[in-house]
Amino acid sequence: MPLHPQAQVIADLYAAVRTTPFEELSAEEARAVYNAAQIPSEEVVFEIRDIDAGGIPCRLYRPSSDTNLGLLMFFHGGGWVIGDLNSHDGVCRSLANKSGHAVLAVDYRLAPEHKFPAAFDDCAAALRWAHDHAASLGIDKTRIAVGGDSAGGNLAAAVALAQEVPLKFQLLIYPGVDMTMKSPSIDENATAPILTKSVMAWFVDHYMRSSNDHSNIFASPMAASDDLLKKMPPALVITAQFDPLRDEGEAYGKRLVENGVNCTITRYNGAFHGFFNMITLLDDAQSAHAQASTLLKKYLD
Repeated sequence: MPLHPQAQVIADLYAAVRTTPFEELSAEEARAVYNAAQIPSEEVVFEIRDIDAGGIPCRLYRPSSDTNLGLLMFFHGGGWVIGDLNSHDGVCRSLANKSGHAVLAVDYRLAPEHKFPAAFDDCAAALRWAHDHAASLGIDKTRIAVGGDSAGGNLAAAVALAQEVPLKFQLLIYPGVDMTMKSPSIDENATAPILTKSVMAWFVDHYMRSSNDHSNIFASPMAASDDLLKKMPPALVITAQFDPLRDEGEAYGKRLVENGVNCTITRYNGAFHGFFNMITLLDDAQSAHAQASTLLKKYLD
């Protein structure tokens, strides 16, 4: 099917204002462009506060005064190069509000100043810190999930593979899980709206130290063994039809299923990469948030 009419409006607007190809920008310039395009978010939850998680900046979202909430550790997207606590503030507000559980967003170090495995190391360390400081966060350390979009989905899958903290669930939103970029959708959607093949390659080149990192399971979770995947928590994999990362996300979800993991794989037809952030603009984003929050509630209640 073609782009959803709502998505087409966004794609046309994006194409009209994009004067310089993203991959021709410096990392600093790309961050400025990305931050200038953020969408207003809903009112939140009971409490929002910035915290220091052992030297890693994080932001805690609490939907109620309950001191025994489940927790979603959320890792933002942005190709490991752009994005921060503010870029995904609306996503975290929505997930906290709709799931009824706390969200802890992680401001991990970005490439190219900090290449792989810096982002993974920060996310894993923040997860350990949250588990160890559960009481001060008002959460139950036995009810923790990880999640993220795009690069954040990559980091969520990688942190789950590390198995340092018991997890109840993983929310993988169009995750990049194969740094070799060989899936058919990479070429099929090479010129898709928002994320193109060349922009994805720009991100990977900034994040990876060398091609030797491509086979590291914490960079490419798809490279994980079946024996390891069998130990993974339940998952939701969300993909978009017009996304270079579509096929690798779905293939990873299928591998989880084949290894006995309770994994739901949902493709949003007519949608493009990044749609999950556009909660106030796209019906598909609202549907995806409802789906994600329903499963978060199921596994964290």
